[in-house]
Amino acid sequence: MKKIKSFGERDVELVSREVVYNGFFSMEKLHLRHRLFEGGWSQTFTRELFVRGRAVGVLLYDPERELVGMIEQFRVGAMGLPQGPWQLEVVAGIVETGETSENVANRELIEEAGIDHVKLLPICEYLVSPGGTNERLELFCGLGDLRDKGGNFGLVSENEDILLHIMSERDAFDALAAGECNNAATIICLQWLKLNRDKLQTERS
Repeated sequence: MKKIKSFGERDVELVSREVVYNGFFSMEKLHLRHRLFEGGWSQTFTRELFVRGRAVGVLLYDPERELVGMIEQFRVGAMGLPQGPWQLEVVAGIVETGETSENVANRELIEEAGIDHVKLLPICEYLVSPGGTNERLELFCGLGDLRDKGGNFGLVSENEDILLHIMSERDAFDALAAGECNNAATIICLQWLKLNRDKLQTERS
């Protein structure tokens, strides 16, 4: 593959790093400089970085019955939006030290949807908002039997109140088109499913 980007990690100089908040998440203040496209180096400048790290998301799909599973839960960052703070989302969780992506996917599927024994297909990995956070989200499609699934899930210890919706793929795509799925992970997963559903159906048969 032909190289496109001009710079890499060696073209940044980190002058200092300071933890300014450390709670459920943390915030760091970085002083840094980097090379310029026209040559030379930038002035030293400051950026605040929301430190979240890696996470994993899973879109549930039953290719035999053409069903999609998505969860609904309260999200504080969506307060004030016309759609309200309850989001339709894929199952997701943060990667802890020593965990693989598959470990996290299977753990969260049980905690948030009461589902195990799925086949995980990789979709992609992306930076959520690299202008201010280092969070990376790795997405999978989880193939399984969604008959008689649905209901309330989540860990009380983490103040989770999660509702698993099982819907036809048509209803899921309609929700996407109507703007009811307004977070990046869910949009990416459903668009991927639209592009790949025929292949999944062929492999199933």
